[in-house]
Amino acid sequence: MNIGKLSIKQIKDLMVKECNDELLTAIKNDARKGVQSIYKSYQREMKERQRVANLYTFENECRANGYKLIAGVDEVGRGPLAGPVVVASVILPENFFIEKINDSKKLSEATREKIYDIIMENAIAVNRAIIDEKTIDRVNIYQAAMNGMYEAIYGLNPKPDAVLIDAMPLESLDIYHQSIIKGDAKSASIAAASIVAKVERDRMMNEFDKIYPQYGFAKNKGYGTSEHLEALRKYGPCEIHRKSFEPIKSMVMQK
Repeated sequence: MNIGKLSIKQIKDLMVKECNDELLTAIKNDARKGVQSIYKSYQREMKERQRVANLYTFENECRANGYKLIAGVDEVGRGPLAGPVVVASVILPENFFIEKINDSKKLSEATREKIYDIIMENAIAVNRAIIDEKTIDRVNIYQAAMNGMYEAIYGLNPKPDAVLIDAMPLESLDIYHQSIIKGDAKSASIAAASIVAKVERDRMMNEFDKIYPQYGFAKNKGYGTSEHLEALRKYGPCEIHRKSFEPIKSMVMQK
């Protein structure tokens, strides 16, 4: 194929209409910088598509065994000194491509927000459970996160046939499930759940920052940063601090 007389725009249009091996070979061998830029962009896209395809390995194994609606579940907020734990469950369309999808902790805030919108617009089902600090203090953080996972899963509509969980074993779950260590980096469905949970919890902490501005919740999201700990020493804990967590527990006991 001779593309030497085609403009860069014409080549881009051709890539959209009929991308094939012959065209790719011609583009690869065209010395023009603009054409080489098109080729490199194509290579990056194919690499990203393959990375995302690999994130559906667990989902496709489930489908091979007859399960159709596969949910991913993850939680955000077990470590902070303040605010809730948020658990999300997501059922994505089969092999649905979302550029840059990954463990929410590995993404910038802007990327998380963009992917969150894509998930909310395209997911078959999304649910979330919010476990507040009072419940965390009453039952302990591990149990609170576990309870949230059950709530997030059972609240999905439609109901999932199979569930992929990030790390935590859910022994009482009466749906086929797998617990995957570091699942938010290995499964697209779990990654989607981690992004939904992270975005929604961050938004909640931004709102709490307006009520309790002295603690810097918009910045630290409730985690025990040096600035947050200094504010605790200066002002003491507020309503959304977890009274069962140190150093807050000791502060409360000293009163």
